[in-house]
Amino acid sequence: MDGLEPDNLLAFLALLGLLRALEAESRDSLRPRAAWDVEHPPLRPVLHLARPLTQTEVAEAAAAGVARLAAAHEFGGRADLDHPRPDARDLLKAAAASPETRQRADLLTALMSDAAVKDAKDPATAPVDPTPLCLLFGQGHQHFLDRLASVPRTEVPPPRGRGKKAVAVSAADCLAEALFKPWHRDDPTFSFRWDPAEDVRYALMPGDPTDPAYKGGTQHGANRLAAIGIAALTLAPEPRAGRVRPAILGGRSDARGFSFAWPVWREPATLAAIRALLGHPGLRTPAALAHLGVDHVLVARRISVGKFMNFTRARAEER
Repeated sequence: MDGLEPDNLLAFLALLGLLRALEAESRDSLRPRAAWDVEHPPLRPVLHLARPLTQTEVAEAAAAGVARLAAAHEFGGRADLDHPRPDARDLLKAAAASPETRQRADLLTALMSDAAVKDAKDPATAPVDPTPLCLLFGQGHQHFLDRLASVPRTEVPPPRGRGKKAVAVSAADCLAEALFKPWHRDDPTFSFRWDPAEDVRYALMPGDPTDPAYKGGTQHGANRLAAIGIAALTLAPEPRAGRVRPAILGGRSDARGFSFAWPVWREPATLAAIRALLGHPGLRTPAALAHLGVDHVLVARRISVGKFMNFTRARAEER
């Protein structure tokens, strides 16, 4: 999958989203797995299926799976991930009450835990401390839940180009571009600031980076898949620095801030196996997962640039 660069958090989340979408659409017929081709540079993931499919057929199945899973992305019109603890608890309990709402339960437990709340005078009604992957809190009119609800449901970006030269793409074409081709970021659609390319700064630009002429667009298909993929990264409450905070699969907070790590593994692995690797206590210990087929581990750091947040390009942990 030539589009999924190994050091881009958005690309890794898109890979998780692809596996979720194919599992949801095909049930057990495709049994999707992924591995990394570490022997033939450039480093890229390879999709393994129970039966052969063309790239177009993979993209069509993924588009159908994303549409199915997007039904769980309903937040009652709430724009930001700032639910008061009682509201969060009610939502989580309702989602866990029935096997029919499993997809919604997976999503909500990846976004918040009613046991981890922000500092407040009344902890009983304090807002939840959201997933560390939430970078949008209303700054610049960017709202996380608003985008998490709309992006998976927006099947196609606006036509590319102007006038008679404008070209429309289908939902499957958009996903195929994100998966199988180098990214051009031509789409004027919403994103989540998971792509390191969205870290634009005045000192490095010929003009105002908030101007669309300089800011550039997004890779819409990748953001659709990543919005679905985040549900694979379950949160758990963790005592830290005198408070209960949310801990995420693959995540760590230290004196330098939050970072997210993911492995590069050699053998085909299911989504469940990848989640197990992300939650392994030795994930960031050099060579600790070599016996599980992990070649190396990449780490991206969350940074603040003024009022905006981004993730850096990932770097390999020392072997």
